[in-house]
Amino acid sequence: INDFSYLHTNCFELSIYVGCDKYPHESELPEEWENNRESLIVFMEQVHRGIKGIVKDVHGKGIPNAVITVEGVNHDIRTG
Repeated sequence: INDFSYLHTNCFELSIYVGCDKYPHESELPEEWENNRESLIVFMEQVHRGIKGIVKDVHGKGIPNAVITVEGVNHDIRTG
């Protein structure tokens, strides 16, 4: 679903696996958290990078369904 969401909606989803065991036992979770906590936090901070904003008309009103194109990126998105 991640590829579908990216290609056909404005949604970017990720699935991240931090080990070979997709469903570790409950008793292993605290250690898995400690092993990956800092990396996950740094990764989540990256959401604040890039371009973000609101597309408005000359009167300050939001423009629904405006197409946003970035040169060199073959994936347009639309405003909500």
